[in-house]
Amino acid sequence: MAYFDAASAAPLHPVARQALLAALDDGWADPARLYREGRKARLLLDAAREAAAEAVGCRADELVFTPSGTRAVHTGVAGALAGRRRVGRHLIVSAVEHSSVLHSAEAFEAEGGSVTQVPVHRTGAVSPSGYAAALRADTALAVLQSANHEVGTAQPVAEVAEVCRAAGVPLLVDAAQSLGWGPVEGGWSLLAASAHKWGGPSGVGLLVVRKGVRFAAQGPADERESGRAPGFENIPAVVAAVASLRAVRAEAAQESVRLRELTERIRARVPRLVPDVEVVGDTEHRLPGTVTFSCLYVDGETLLHELDREGFAVSSGSSCTSSTLTPSHVLKAMGVLSEGNVRVSLPLGTAEEDVERFLAVLPGVVAGVRDKLGAPAAAAPAAAEPAALVVDALGKRCPIPVIELAKVFPGVPVGGTVRVLSDDEAARLDIPAWCEMRGQEYVGEEPADRGTAYLVRRLG
Repeated sequence: MAYFDAASAAPLHPVARQALLAALDDGWADPARLYREGRKARLLLDAAREAAAEAVGCRADELVFTPSGTRAVHTGVAGALAGRRRVGRHLIVSAVEHSSVLHSAEAFEAEGGSVTQVPVHRTGAVSPSGYAAALRADTALAVLQSANHEVGTAQPVAEVAEVCRAAGVPLLVDAAQSLGWGPVEGGWSLLAASAHKWGGPSGVGLLVVRKGVRFAAQGPADERESGRAPGFENIPAVVAAVASLRAVRAEAAQESVRLRELTERIRARVPRLVPDVEVVGDTEHRLPGTVTFSCLYVDGETLLHELDREGFAVSSGSSCTSSTLTPSHVLKAMGVLSEGNVRVSLPLGTAEEDVERFLAVLPGVVAGVRDKLGAPAAAAPAAAEPAALVVDALGKRCPIPVIELAKVFPGVPVGGTVRVLSDDEAARLDIPAWCEMRGQEYVGEEPADRGTAYLVRRLG
């Protein structure tokens, strides 16, 4: 199996495995105790904290270990908002943040706070001016990821941090996807990360709160981890997490060049090998190992299953792969095609042969899925059809509404309009994306007796 889903969880690094096994013997005792075994555990924990702080670029007493990256985000957001409640009850996030951030924002809104979501460009990046415009006198906290988990786009953290600093607002950075590649630049105030993203064991997160940032930990008080991460520390896992962080950092410079070349190979060749594909995300400012593309007329879940049968583990942001049948909030915010979405995220050490085999297998897999769904051929012959058509796709899920649109479109004369009826939320994103890819005009949407009518005009 070629594992191409490192953005979800990187394979356990060999150094992490070695450190974990060694720490099981010496790190099992309570580090708060003064007897020998407790002191040994405390030495391991303190050494891990010092090493982690060095990798992050902060003071050791600013960093605590949490039970996960998600818990680090929740704790960081809630603590910073509570610490600055006298300033106001306003939170700023980007529209493409990880779900842990968005869930924290939802909880804050439910308690009476207000949240502003900063939009992104089609590349998935925010603009510093967007954060500047969102700042208010009552803004207590701003949050921004260092790089996007679905499309790999790197965010202008340093510039946004400067905008926030000038306004006296702390910036929390979710560095889960990027910390293994290097420290986060800029004058950020809080930082959260997750060890399983860089090859450490799951169940270990980092939370950094810079000195001078007002912070009030929420929940019952606990004497461990400065009161910010209650509960007994998992010292063996913490030691393994930090050991793996140091190990991947040592390899990062060389591996980033190699993985970037492999992902650029995928970005360049997939559109040539597979018709009707949109490669998404920023072309330059991006993570080294992540590339994302979407295929028209393809059911995302079926595509993932077929690739799995061929020996490739990839992930997807397609609505067809989620229980809610709604598109990924990231792809939706970017305004790009969501159907048939594939995210390839290469772990350290990915073999070039595996990437070449993926590129060899992908065209046949996509063609097979399209054939099963009755998708139109790449160059369908024109048919005699009236200038105005209605496509009834009610009750049909992605990608069927777009497939039905594509089937009738060759017969529509220039200037003719197609009215697509759909009650699938994904159509609101995928039909405009289809128009963008095909150079046709998306006129807009209008209410229908059932669902929504999406209007498309043929330009050529």
